[in-house]
Amino acid sequence: MTDAVPFLSVEDLDVDYGASRVLFGVSLEVPRGSVVAVLGANGAGKSTLAGAISGLVGPSAGRITLDGRDVTSWPAHRVARAGVTHVLEGRGIFPGLSVAENLRLSVSRTVPKAERSAAIAKALELFPVLAERRRQAAATLSGGERQMLALARVLAAPPRLLVADELSLGLAPKLVASTFEVVARAKAAGVTIVLIEQFIERALELADVALILRRGRVVWSGPADGVGADLLDHYLGVDETAVAAAVGEEIT
Repeated sequence: MTDAVPFLSVEDLDVDYGASRVLFGVSLEVPRGSVVAVLGANGAGKSTLAGAISGLVGPSAGRITLDGRDVTSWPAHRVARAGVTHVLEGRGIFPGLSVAENLRLSVSRTVPKAERSAAIAKALELFPVLAERRRQAAATLSGGERQMLALARVLAAPPRLLVADELSLGLAPKLVASTFEVVARAKAAGVTIVLIEQFIERALELADVALILRRGRVVWSGPADGVGADLLDHYLGVDETAVAAAVGEEIT
C-alpha cells in the first residue's frame, strides 16, 4: 500500500564536485513502500544521487524531503537516525569483528534489547552461509560473503528507506538470486527502496518506477514495466537481455 504523498522526494537536485557538476536538476518521487530503480551508464551519477539521499554527499542546489521533512542539509548520521540505510557495495562492516559481532552491533543501535536475539536469528536465516560463519572474522569472508553481511546488517532491523547501491556486485549467480529475494522480502515488509543495480532486468522486475540518468540528468522516468529493450538501447546503448546475463559486469 502506497501513500498519495511520496515518502521520498528529490526536487531539482544539483551536486558539484569542486568545479565539476555531477547532477543537474534531478527530481524523483518514491511512494512509501515502493521501489525505484535508478538506471544509467558508467558515470551517469547514480551513486552520487544515492549519496545525496543518504547525506553522504552535500547538494549544491535542490531539496530532499523524507516523509515530509526537509533533510537536504542533514549530515549522514542524522539521516541514518531518521531510518535511512545506505548499503554501498559491501561496505559498512567491521572487518575485525566476527559475523555475529557485526550483527549485534547493528541491532544494538535500532532494536530494543529484548528483540535483538530474534533480529539476529532472522538475518542469519536469510543468509545460511553467514550462520555457518557466525564466529568468523568479517575480514576473512569472501567478497560475496561480505556483501551478504552488509545486507544482513540492514535487514536484521529493516530501515524505513533502503538505498541499495550495487548489492549484487561480485556475487555468484546463485547468490545474486538470493540477494534479490531478500530485497523483495524487504519490499514486502514495507521498506521503501532506492535500487541501483547492474542486473537491469532483475531490478525492473522488482521496481515499481524507474528513472534513467545520463550525464547527471534525468532523461526518462516512469513505470518500471514501461522500460523495454528499445528504451535501454536508446539511452544506455546496451541490450537489456545481455546486461541481465552479464554476471559481475559493472555498468555503473
